[in-house]
Amino acid sequence: METIERVETFLVAPRWLFVRIETSGGLVGWGEASCEGRSETVRTAVEQLSEYLIGQDPFRIEDHWQVMSKGSFYRYGVILSSAVSGIDQALWDLLGRSVGLPVHQLLGGPVRDRIRVYAWVGGDEPDEVADHVAAQVEAGMTAVKMNASGKMSPIATAAELAGVERRVAAARDVLGPTRDVAVDLHGRFTLADARRVAGMIEPYHPFFIEEPVIPENSHLIGKMVESTTVPISTGERLYNRQEFLPVLQAGIAVAQPDLSHAGGISEVRRIASLAETFDVQLAPHCPLGPLAFASSLQVGFAAPNHLIQEQSIGIHYNEGAEVLDYVADTAPLRFVDGHVERLTGPGLGIEIDEAAVRDADKRGHAWRNPVWRHDNGAFAEW
Repeated sequence: METIERVETFLVAPRWLFVRIETSGGLVGWGEASCEGRSETVRTAVEQLSEYLIGQDPFRIEDHWQVMSKGSFYRYGVILSSAVSGIDQALWDLLGRSVGLPVHQLLGGPVRDRIRVYAWVGGDEPDEVADHVAAQVEAGMTAVKMNASGKMSPIATAAELAGVERRVAAARDVLGPTRDVAVDLHGRFTLADARRVAGMIEPYHPFFIEEPVIPENSHLIGKMVESTTVPISTGERLYNRQEFLPVLQAGIAVAQPDLSHAGGISEVRRIASLAETFDVQLAPHCPLGPLAFASSLQVGFAAPNHLIQEQSIGIHYNEGAEVLDYVADTAPLRFVDGHVERLTGPGLGIEIDEAAVRDADKRGHAWRNPVWRHDNGAFAEW
């Protein structure tokens, strides 16, 4: 019987953690357990979970998910769930490679032939936003996402609110009526200000407003939904079906689980099905590396309610390495008219450049998000 023989982790720039699982028969699967700013901690969690995995049948994916997620009295949370996510992706990759099929075939087969993707745009001023959006349109993208703001006061000033509107207006002016702009509030706004901003940018028809309140305040998101006609999205900091249920019940339009945080392919597939019962679309969060991106696409090709896919090629976080730097053949992840064609290779559908990964791990990384403070010295949401 094939058994799990080795579990390795690789801390690679700019801020990612890859997982490699090898079986007694020499089969190799890859996953991504990246946890932005906490990847070293997740690496330790993967090492602990490997104590259970070594010697196990690699193809009992669901049983392993249950034991890894629930086998300890203390469960879930971003650290454990990210570790489970990376391992889960690698096990699905192994299974697909063992039978020569892409993961979406194992999930029931494709329901679409290509997946629309969006690109991040930066720029703190309207003219910068316009230039960055124009560059993405020139590259063939049909949708972009932008941060609504930088640091926000607890109760926003008129200038702060006006700045959000100017930037969104600049993006819409470039995009025209046939392309989309999503606006990420990033949990930086209070509920009161999020509602005010929604009213101001509603005339520009945002694709969705993302994370209008911090996840600890998910109980307030229903009030946000009721205050605007703009679709509301959230979920990058929710880690299982149980955490998604209240926001689905509150009326969000788009669920955004992260394949490297929310239990991997196994759990995000279940979150997608749960969301479908609430008429909610799936748009997985993914400002991460190639394995998280490929895993998201595999779920997207099999999930009927998949809307669009985030990807981080060229994102401002990618200092020192890019998404495709660790991929041996970049062709499967190329964009055609703002879409990715259906992946047909086995497993996750991409081939990792193992030599490049091992070399990058020698240097590692210690990525941390900034810590922001208000003018009075108090902590501010980043």
